[in-house]
Amino acid sequence: MNPEKLKTLLTEVQQSQTSIDDALDVLRRLPFEDLGFSKIDFHRQLRQGFPEVIFCQGKTVDQVTEIAKRLLEADQPLFATRATIEMYQAIAQLAPIATFNEAGRTISLPSNQPTLLKEGILVVSAGTSDIPVAEEAVETATILGNKVERLYDVGVAGIHRLLGNYEQLAEANVVVVVAGMEGALASVVGGLIDKPVIAVPTSIGYGASFSGVAALLAMLNSCASGVSVVNIDNGFGAGYSAALINRQITDEK
Repeated sequence: MNPEKLKTLLTEVQQSQTSIDDALDVLRRLPFEDLGFSKIDFHRQLRQGFPEVIFCQGKTVDQVTEIAKRLLEADQPLFATRATIEMYQAIAQLAPIATFNEAGRTISLPSNQPTLLKEGILVVSAGTSDIPVAEEAVETATILGNKVERLYDVGVAGIHRLLGNYEQLAEANVVVVVAGMEGALASVVGGLIDKPVIAVPTSIGYGASFSGVAALLAMLNSCASGVSVVNIDNGFGAGYSAALINRQITDEK
């Protein structure tokens, strides 16, 4: 149940449109629901502003579909990461308007409530091979209520491509930088702008990149101020953090 639904329920009780027993029946299902293989946290939207996200990796199609069904029944926005096309096809039977980002491997179904998207998030990728992780960040920040801009394939191997888009970098409230190989792009961007930079190392690269460890260590050792780092390939974590930062900035304006 989202906060608006809860307010409506409490108002109905106050105005004697809903009995206390009926309201209790609804509320007792709110904390979580135990499906045996999963305990769905229905209170997360009340605590954090957005409901539980389905991490699909390691789950079966049936498990993902059942969790999605319960979230939809609770009238909560649906967002799933690391999803397969088979999972999307199953969820589409429940929610035909759900969308699948094939590159980012996400399934999205925003809330029916109209929201004014907040501007200010820019997702940057070093190379085309980094786009899947970048798209996961884009989709995450988008479903959290943001209008996200993209700037792809501007790695340091051709740094003029990045510098040619300096104004777009400088105008953002927060920048997510996704890079594999040696992960240098995050430091470059951090040294160019006065905004928070969230660095995402990817597992893209040849042998000595150690599946993203080289980029991770380079980003952690960045000499540029204001660069924070999430885990390897964690586009979701970067997009979520960017959304939280952007919400604070835009709410203050």
